This record gives sequence, C-alpha cells and structure tokens, in this order.
Amino acid sequence: MSRVYFVIDMKSFFASVECAERGIDPYTANLVVADKERTEKTICLAVSINMKKLGVKNRCRLWMVPKNIDYICAKPRMKKYMEYAANIYALYLKYIDKDDIHVYSIDECFLDVTDYLKLYNIKAKPFAMKLMNEIWEKYHIPATCGIGTNMYLAKIALDITAKSSKDRIGWLNEEKFIKELSLYEPITDFWRISTGTKNRLLKYGIHNQEGIRRIDEDILYKEFGVDAELLIDHAYGIETVTMADIKGYKSRSKSVSSHEILTCGYMKKDALIVFKEMIQNGCYNLFLKNLVTSSVSYVIGYTEGGFSHATVSYNIRTNLYNFLIDDLVKSYEKTVLNNTEIKTIGYSFNVSGIETEHYDIFTDLKDVEKEKKLVSSILSLKNKYGKNSVLKALDIDDKATIIERNKMIGGHNSGEDE
Repeated sequence: MSRVYFVIDMKSFFASVECAERGIDPYTANLVVADKERTEKTICLAVSINMKKLGVKNRCRLWMVPKNIDYICAKPRMKKYMEYAANIYALYLKYIDKDDIHVYSIDECFLDVTDYLKLYNIKAKPFAMKLMNEIWEKYHIPATCGIGTNMYLAKIALDITAKSSKDRIGWLNEEKFIKELSLYEPITDFWRISTGTKNRLLKYGIHNQEGIRRIDEDILYKEFGVDAELLIDHAYGIETVTMADIKGYKSRSKSVSSHEILTCGYMKKDALIVFKEMIQNGCYNLFLKNLVTSSVSYVIGYTEGGFSHATVSYNIRTNLYNFLIDDLVKSYEKTVLNNTEIKTIGYSFNVSGIETEHYDIFTDLKDVEKEKKLVSSILSLKNKYGKNSVLKALDIDDKATIIERNKMIGGHNSGEDE
C-alpha cells in the first residue's frame, strides 16, 4: 500500500503573523516585514499575499517596493513567529504522533498521515482541509498543502500544483507526476534543482524532467556523480526516503558554522572587525558545547558578486579564540580583496569532542588554563546578565555588529523589548 504524505506550508508566514497580530486580513492587507531602521537596502523577510499579487517579490529590498503602494512596514519579530510555529506544531500533535511529523522549516512541515486516514476514517484531501481550516480558525494563518505518495511528490504538489488549485491543495502520485509535469518549466521550480544544476543540465539541452529521463544516464553520472541518482529518481517521481528514515538519521556533521549578511557594504578593514567578532562568538559556542576545532574555513561574499574563501589548519585542537585568531587574520589579509565592498561573511569550524583537545610543544599550558578560566567567567556573566553584559573594545566600534546580533534570533530582530 502506498503511503500518503502531506507538506503543509504557511502562506507568507511572517507577514501573515503580523496581519493576525493586527487583526487584518492577510489576503487583502498590504504589509511587508522589514527593519526599516537599518537602511532602504534592507531585505524584506516577507510580503503579504496581496503584495505578491501586486508584483512585489519576497526577499526584495525595501527600496524596490513601488512608491505608489500604501503598505504597513512591520519590524521582524522572530520570537513571535517561533511562538506561532510552535502553536501550529502543537495543533498537528492533536492528530498525529511526533514520529510522523518532520519540521522542514519554521513555516513548513512534512506529515506522514498514512495510518491516520484509516484511524479517523477520512480521505487525504478532507483531512488536509481539516488541518488547514483549524490553523486558520485558531491562528488566522492561511495554509497550503501538497499531498503525495512519497515525500518528494508531496513537496512538488505543494510547490507547483497547489498554486493553481482553488482550495490550495495539490496532489500527485508517480503516474500523475509524469503525465502532468514532464514538460513543466522552469525546471528550477522542482525541489532541489538549483540554478547551478539547471545550467549544467542546459549543456545537454535538458529543460525539463522528460529531458532527464531521455538522456543517457552515463552522461548524467559523469556530470553529477552520485547526485545523478537523485536527479533520475526524481524525474520519475521516485523518492526512497521515508519519514522513518528521517527520524532514524543520526547526523554525521562535524562542523559548526555561521553566516552574516551585512546591513551595507563594508570595506576590507571594517569587515575584519565583524569577522573577528564572529570567530569570537563561534569560539564561545564551541566552549559551551565542549567541542574543539583543528581547522576553520571562511567565505567572504562581495556586493558586486563573487567571493573569496580559505581554510586555516592548525597543529592544535582548541576552542580558545586567542589561540586561533592570529593565523585567521593573516589569512584574511592575504585572501580578501582590497577596495571591494563586502556584503556577506561566513565561517565553518571543523569540530571534534573536547576529549581530542591538544596543544603543541610551543604552547604554555598555564596560558591555556588562564584563558579557559577567563572564558568561563565571561560566559557565566553573559548567561546571568545577558549576551551584551560583557563586551570587548572591538565590540563597541561603530562598524561592529555583535551588540545588535545579540538582540536577534536567526539574524533578525527577536521582537522582545530592549
């Protein structure tokens, strides 16, 4: 028997929450979620459903919103959005066990409803409508649902077919997928096909899923390696991963990373301040998690496009900023372009457990213990009095960002009173 999956997505979630909080209709209100106190270049995290109908795109810059549209600009409140998401998840739990729910993002969940259709003696579409209606009635948040015989088809039903459905529900099985979406374009509308993948497919004249099915598989394996298997399976609407596989998965990730989009273009010297702050904060996180690193990778993105990246490897394994930063700064100075505006900074620590911590023969272990005590004291004060209770001189530079970032959740304003 085929399984039945739902993917339920909250439409324009952040904007819809702001509408719900104001008691206005998310279908007709003109509202954008953006922090206008930054600059007009700030990104709109969400725009309301009606704003999209007027041609305003999600994730546009604030200055790109047409001047002739009268709209509400709501400052991001990530804590509030997380609260709504938690309430909606709790609603699912009334009907479905947590082992059959996969939270894909703050506004989107996969649900394996196979066993519950029989339990409640209900068909898939009415069950989906019941959940969507309850979300609307309780929280005034509009939802869309994709239904599929596997998780991939449910996601495609959500992303493509539900958009043209009056009841905001799409449904696909393998046969329907091949019949209706073989020639569908753009191919980037399909889950996990990026612009880069599209361009690589175009080299072979492939514009759609039928093109993937028709080409010699050896060509795809030569171009994409093992990833070709996923492309081929998905072209036939096949997905072997189940909810049980996801729930049983144990992450093998051995990295800790962070990424920041700067509020405006920074030159190399000023961006170094932010870079050092981010590394410091990352080291604090490693310390708290009892992890150490032996290499740090970073990537610098430029306003006009392109990026620089490098990896710094060490003969030691530590989580102490003062033992890592000098080599990172030297690498930064050598790697990052001069006279070019920087827009993004990201880093990744290759990590292992604290039991692998070690230092070379040139390290004075008394200095290590002294530094550990200092970090422990700083983190204790931050935990008790707030993240901004202990700052370095670096952090109060007018180009520093750590004070503002400490007030945020997920890189955006938490919505809590300062």
